[in-house]
Amino acid sequence: MKVIIAGAGKVGCMLTKKLLAEGYEVTLIDNNQQVMEVCSDRFDVMSVQGNCASMEVLEQANIRKADLLIAVAGKDEFNLLCCMTAHGMNPDIHTIARIRNPEYGDQIYKMRDTFALSMTVNPERQAALEIDRLLNYPGFLRRDTFARGRAEIVELKIKENSKLCNIALNDLNSIVKSKVLVCAVRRNGVVSAPDGNFVLKEGDRIYVTAAAKELTSLLKNLGIITHKAKRVILCGGGKVSFYLAQMLSRAGIDVHLIEKDRDRCVELAKYLPDVSVIWGDASNQTFLESEGLEQCDALVTMTSYDEMNMIISLYAQNCNVEQVITKVDHTENSMIQDILNLGSVVCPKELCCNQIVRYVRAMENTTGAALSVHSFAEGQMEALEFRVDEKTRNCGKPLKELQLRKNVLIACITRGKMPVIPDGESTFDVGDTLVVVTNGDVVLHTLNDMFA
Repeated sequence: MKVIIAGAGKVGCMLTKKLLAEGYEVTLIDNNQQVMEVCSDRFDVMSVQGNCASMEVLEQANIRKADLLIAVAGKDEFNLLCCMTAHGMNPDIHTIARIRNPEYGDQIYKMRDTFALSMTVNPERQAALEIDRLLNYPGFLRRDTFARGRAEIVELKIKENSKLCNIALNDLNSIVKSKVLVCAVRRNGVVSAPDGNFVLKEGDRIYVTAAAKELTSLLKNLGIITHKAKRVILCGGGKVSFYLAQMLSRAGIDVHLIEKDRDRCVELAKYLPDVSVIWGDASNQTFLESEGLEQCDALVTMTSYDEMNMIISLYAQNCNVEQVITKVDHTENSMIQDILNLGSVVCPKELCCNQIVRYVRAMENTTGAALSVHSFAEGQMEALEFRVDEKTRNCGKPLKELQLRKNVLIACITRGKMPVIPDGESTFDVGDTLVVVTNGDVVLHTLNDMFA
């Protein structure tokens, strides 16, 4: 399949890396010559320098033979014009545009046919939704939802005083008293698929599959806080903060948003009447304390600088804030993030890329494609949700009899409305949905790809 990516920024480069790894033919367009030279050295792609919305440039990129255009240039208007022009030159092409401006939200939805859009993505709004979900379940560093919200894969960190510290996975259920499955463990930056003899250590990050109704019980039995935040401090007044403040204030949460740019504060106060917008520097220790840092239930750092977010989050952890969430834009610093105590880490660009990759896979496999795709453990693992159909092999066979590919695990089976954490005797049948976990080296385009 031929894919054109317009815009070679952070999202464009991350998408290029992911799609090339899955065997797609990628062409990259960007107006910046220096950026294009770096991309040409880094990736084996055809590159075209120029305005991505220009017919001449799109012609050079061979738009008439392309299957998909992904417009992730710096400006929303460029992305919209790029998609419209591409569709005019190739009526059969699929188009995806990144639209970030909140003012365009309703307009884009109502006029998506006019703009010839197959899909739009908004990294900042996706990040806000992810943070909102984390605030609803303090204690989890990350949550990925499957089976229409009935099953989840959650991330937990093993702390020194955790009940799971120095415990073998065979003994896990007797401690958590819930039906769960540890599908991956990350230790010192390396992710592994553990067996029952694996012993958990302080600092490990574990990825647990469970039915959604079991999550509260899981946290309670581990002695982790389960009450939702009532007072939240947001550091930084960017787009993620705007979307998140909107969501939280509508839910009746007391939100304090700190922004150092005075004009931006005035603008935010205009659109967020139920939010306390405060003009100040969130990196100033005295100022944070004066705003009641130690009395808040959660703090979310969302300034424009990863380093600043990390420093503020570390200080909040030192002040024993119950829940800390850190926004980052550079996923290559994952080892640093592991070492530091940053709480939950959310990357808008990674969330956006995962959504686009799911669409690309579904395009190629209209029958049997994954219903959802989630990347976790810093991109080293994937969880995919598939529906079992008449073409699926090995229906009705116990899982212990199946020959699965290496590093592939069936983590959950949903039959009707009932998610089940499987064991060796479990089976699946037509109509069920499966959550399959695999490492980044194995690409599953259809469910049958999991079998050896």
